[in-house]
Amino acid sequence: MNKFIIAGTHSGCGKTTVVCGILHALAKQRDVTAFKCGPDYIDPMFHRLVQGVRCHNLDGFMLSPDMINCMISREKGTVVIEGVMGFYDGNDGSAHHISMITETPAVIVIDCNGMSDSIGAVMNGFLHYRPNRIAGFIFNRLPPKLIPLAQRLCRENDTTYFGCLPPGLPSVESRRLGLVTPDSINDIRDKLQVIGEAASENILLDKLLALDSVLSAFTPPEIKKIGSPVISVSRDEAFCFIYEECMELLEKMGCTIRYFSPLRDSRLPECDGLILTGGYPELYAKQLSENHSMLDSIRSRISDGLPYIAECGGFMYLHDEMDADGLFKMAGVIHGRVRSADRLVRFGYITMTAQTDNLLCKNGESIKAHEFHYYDSTDNGNGFHAVKPDGREWDCCHVSDRHYAGFPHLNFLSDITTAERFIIKCMEYGVSHGQDKADHRNG
Repeated sequence: MNKFIIAGTHSGCGKTTVVCGILHALAKQRDVTAFKCGPDYIDPMFHRLVQGVRCHNLDGFMLSPDMINCMISREKGTVVIEGVMGFYDGNDGSAHHISMITETPAVIVIDCNGMSDSIGAVMNGFLHYRPNRIAGFIFNRLPPKLIPLAQRLCRENDTTYFGCLPPGLPSVESRRLGLVTPDSINDIRDKLQVIGEAASENILLDKLLALDSVLSAFTPPEIKKIGSPVISVSRDEAFCFIYEECMELLEKMGCTIRYFSPLRDSRLPECDGLILTGGYPELYAKQLSENHSMLDSIRSRISDGLPYIAECGGFMYLHDEMDADGLFKMAGVIHGRVRSADRLVRFGYITMTAQTDNLLCKNGESIKAHEFHYYDSTDNGNGFHAVKPDGREWDCCHVSDRHYAGFPHLNFLSDITTAERFIIKCMEYGVSHGQDKADHRNG
């Protein structure tokens, strides 16, 4: 295995475009796995579109170094890790942090639009700002006439020229909460093909494949098989924020995952537990509201005691009403209304401390999470108290011994015991309702 991080000078510098190009070029000739630094759900969607490349998230805030190194160690072939924001941005969630704890060389993408010799100043600053594992640079939107300049600047800074991408290529960078998903871009596969061909011609893939492939020492986490409940998970255009590694963890612990669409299916599949994932329900509010049989099915099953987790978009879906270019009836489990705040609301990494015993943890225990949303609720709940690294704090989440519902996104790999507790509660529900069905048949 060899591995490297493609990071950037700042958000929007083109690192997703560069990564998709590299993945497209490499996937034709070898096994490739992608990772995304941080909590972002969108960029991995682009990675997976590139010839079916697998992609997971490496979150330095929510996951321990042991867990991160364990995830990387399971892969074979080439591992391509995409950074988040600028290389040094995000403290423990930064690409710099992931590079250091995983002993992974980093290649920095510089957007060269509007620059020439100033490119050298940017390179020098990133190389010397603090101790790092920067191996070299890729120059995005670099006019062909400036390639000799970029090569000379690399020699002067004693670093490696890993190639460039020319101006004028299609861009796959997302904007505003990632409202541009792959499926919403016309001819996205054709555009990825163009980017991949440009990467093959202009990026020095052999140099990337020759980078050091040291694996950091780690203690693998203990993952036990808990039981075999069936868990229904929402998955469609409206509910597309899913950490694949969390689904894989549930399966390793014995669960059967059964995906369903709140947009198109008529009712919730038979299951012992429910996960309503995040996404963009506000973009499909009318269609969701008109699927009465699904809304009735979910409301009825939750009323019957079905254990469930509802994150962000899933939490919004459970409200009485959603104000999204019109007022639409939703599931009516959370008694309140959600509406656009026209700005980011309570966004970023948080540590949540339980204010009562609940489905995922006991009173006083803490869970790491993140929020990123433009909608808000008239009733955000108070089952947890959230604190950001900068000290800002608030109450959040509706909880009980059988449910968690709120804007914060969770990652089971942050604390595997949360997954264990959820599975156990799903098993208990399955056993009790299995007996109810047996009694009904015998009666």
